Amino acid sequence: MERDSGRRLGPTTEMAAKLKALERENRELRQANEILRKASAYFAQAELDRRFKP
Repeated sequence: MERDSGRRLGPTTEMAAKLKALERENRELRQANEILRKASAYFAQAELDRRFKP
């Protein structure tokens, strides 16, 4: 590829693959964080409900 040999500007094949992998990992981590945030809110609310029930 011309970019790999330095004849064209832009990311090399290796760097493009690494970027794609990092973007995928970032997306997965954001999804996991959202799930954990929702679970935390759910359990916090359940704890509050439990404390205030007679």
